[in-house]
Order: sequence, then C-alpha cells, then structure tokens
Amino acid sequence: MKKNLPHRTIERLSMYRQLLNNLLSNGVEYVFSHQISEYLHLTSVQVRRDFMLIGYSGNHRKGYEIKQLITKITDIIDTPEGINVAIIGMGNLGKALINHLKGKRDKIQIVACFDIMPEKIRKQQNEVKCYHIDDLEKVVQKENIKIALLTLPGSETISVAKRLVLSGIKGILNFTSTPLNLPNYVYVEKYDIVTALEKVAYFAKHNDINEMK
Repeated sequence: MKKNLPHRTIERLSMYRQLLNNLLSNGVEYVFSHQISEYLHLTSVQVRRDFMLIGYSGNHRKGYEIKQLITKITDIIDTPEGINVAIIGMGNLGKALINHLKGKRDKIQIVACFDIMPEKIRKQQNEVKCYHIDDLEKVVQKENIKIALLTLPGSETISVAKRLVLSGIKGILNFTSTPLNLPNYVYVEKYDIVTALEKVAYFAKHNDINEMK
C-alpha cells in the first residue's frame, strides 16, 4: 500500500466506510464492487482500484467481506490514539457542526470551541466548552488539538489560521470564503457551500432541460 494515498481516494474510502457500516447494520455481510458503485454513483472499476490500492481483495464468489473491509479502511483513515478537533467561531454554523459531528467518530473528538462574544464564553454546546479566542494557543496545546474547523467571519480567518499553525495545528477545514496560504505541513480543505449549491443548481437546470426534450 502506498504511504500517502491520493486525496480523492481518501474521500472515497470515507464514503465506502459509511456505506459499509449502513449495510452491516442491516445484516449484510458481503458486497460486490458493482453494488458499491451503484450505491455511490461510481464505476466498479474505480471501486476495485481503490481497494487494490489499500491492499484488499474480495472473494470472487461472495464479494468483499464487509467487516474486514471496514477494519481495513479504519486502519488507514483513523489515528489509533484519536485526534482532537476545535471549532473556531460559534455562530449558527459552528453550533450546527458541533451538534452534527459530536460523537459521530470515536477517533475524532471535538474537544473545544472558540468565540469572542462574552455571553458564549465558558458555556457548553453539546458538552463542548467554549473558550475566548484570546486563549486559543493555550487551549490548543493543552488539549493537544490537531484539527480546526473555521466558521468565523472572513476578515479574521487569515490571522486566526496563522495563530493555529503556530500553535501546532496540522489540519484545517475552512468553511469561510477566505483562501488560506499556509505551510505545506498543514493540510487545508476548503468547503464552500455556495459553490456546492451552484454546482447542484447547474446540473438541476440541465437535467430539467433534458427532461423537457
């Protein structure tokens, strides 16, 4: 198996694991690549290539054993000791992310959130304590936080991101519209909901046009 897998492969492995967990909870023990591809709108060739890349092969007669495949993917994606996460900015989006993500993954724990509003400091959101942004460096190092989710106003994004890097953060999921130029040893993933919505709107428009033809 390659030491560093392509970014898109990691995305698909996460998708595979979610699907496999759902299948397992419904009593399914084996699955074929063409079934996975149908569920996730991929090609079966892509599915097989991804599994070959992580060193896993299925049974020609039964397909992939779901429990074993989940274990294999988990060994690749998850950090054995777990990884701690902080959310920066406790507006509606920050609160929604905590409520949605809290407890979803055993190895990824949201342990702190930050804001500047006095009425939010020292309060808890779904058992996650909110700290003042002035305490960022101290809390990040104390709680051994390695990932930050940015949901703060765009004007503050760059300065806060630089502080996070100096504090030891290794990964950032950026929900703001501000692009970040950070050192190569910090992995940055940008999620732009407006771009995602416009993409969906584009294909919805063309599907509607094609349906009328």
